[in-house]
Amino acid sequence: MTVYHFVGIKGTGMSALAQILHDMNYHVQGSDIEKKVFTQKALEARNIKILPFAKENIKEGLTVIAGNAFPDTHPEIEEANRIGLPVIRYHRFLGEFMEMYTSVAITGVHGKTSTTGLLSHVIQGAEPTSYLIGDGTGKGIPNSKYFVFEACEYRRHFLSYKPDYAIMTNIDFDHPDYFANLDDVFDAFQQMALQVKKGIIACGDDEQLQQIQAKVPVVYYGFGDDNDFQARNIVKSTEGTAFDVFVRNTFYGSFKITTFGDHSVLNALSVIALCHYEGIDIEIIQQRLLTFEGVKRRFNEKKLGDQILIDDYAHHPTEINATIDAARQKYPERDIVAVFQPHTFTRTQSFLDEFADSLQKADYIYLCDIFGSARENAGKLTIDHLLEKINNSHLIIEEDTSILKQHENAVIVFMGAGDIQKYQEAYEKVLA
Repeated sequence: MTVYHFVGIKGTGMSALAQILHDMNYHVQGSDIEKKVFTQKALEARNIKILPFAKENIKEGLTVIAGNAFPDTHPEIEEANRIGLPVIRYHRFLGEFMEMYTSVAITGVHGKTSTTGLLSHVIQGAEPTSYLIGDGTGKGIPNSKYFVFEACEYRRHFLSYKPDYAIMTNIDFDHPDYFANLDDVFDAFQQMALQVKKGIIACGDDEQLQQIQAKVPVVYYGFGDDNDFQARNIVKSTEGTAFDVFVRNTFYGSFKITTFGDHSVLNALSVIALCHYEGIDIEIIQQRLLTFEGVKRRFNEKKLGDQILIDDYAHHPTEINATIDAARQKYPERDIVAVFQPHTFTRTQSFLDEFADSLQKADYIYLCDIFGSARENAGKLTIDHLLEKINNSHLIIEEDTSILKQHENAVIVFMGAGDIQKYQEAYEKVLA
């Protein structure tokens, strides 16, 4: 009996994959750092064993799935290789696993997680669906028809996948520690496009995606008149967004979503297009769009006193713009207060001016110190470089968040991909 041992089981993709295999009645365990991470809650709920990293965890009979963040010199991976156990990298395992299903890869520099969550929610209303979401959520259904999964472009990991379909939300320059420039990012997506087996659903409003070449049909969605699937008659409210969908200029149906901002309409449009392509009943699509409750760390709201606190993963200027726009749509009468923690020194350096521009869309701005990463935990840049570029911005520290109390009746948006949650938790204790 094989036991799958995950090296780095608390990683968002790794945690989700472990949940899927467990749900499909495989034996699963893993190891990671002992610090508590939000992804472990779902593992603990399934009684999946989580061990502290130690080479003694590696024993005969294991198949080791190695997280991409860990080098071959990691003690557990070294030990597995020494005693001749199979060691499979996360993205390679996923590439083989999906061959059993009609697979849909959701990729793009922004919007992957929200779109993966939305598609998996909608499509399982029609057919058994397993899914892997980049917020650490995974579900395995033994006799699934579909496998919906988030495919990350970082280090070109998604080139391990040959999905039936791909939804491509956008191409933008990010991960400057790996990609040289926008052309380099485009090249990665172009390679990915050539590996798709049945069809690509791409955002036609994105100039880069308009250039994509493929061996399969490319169906475009967006607001522009040239798209195959076009959203028209958009009505935004504090309850959500309503819109009509036209397929090649012919009315298809009216839809409502409970989320906010233009990016949410585009995400929904991509899901509608994929479901239409697969012949899923329009009434199922309409109903399931209305019951989607979102994904972790994407516009997650909490009301405390007269303030609304929002936790969001936004860590790129494009995402900050989208998050602030969404907050304005839902709460037009309230001040928007941004509390932002930059993630990685290279990204902060590359987008210094763009971060300043996007953050200034908020009414008040607080900055936290730069969060490094396992790959780079120091740099010449400091948070002061960003502070200097934003008028009236202030530095905030975890030990003293009480200044936020002065913003009565405001929406306070905590944004970042590092450990920004600890600032929100500290502030909640101040309010308690």
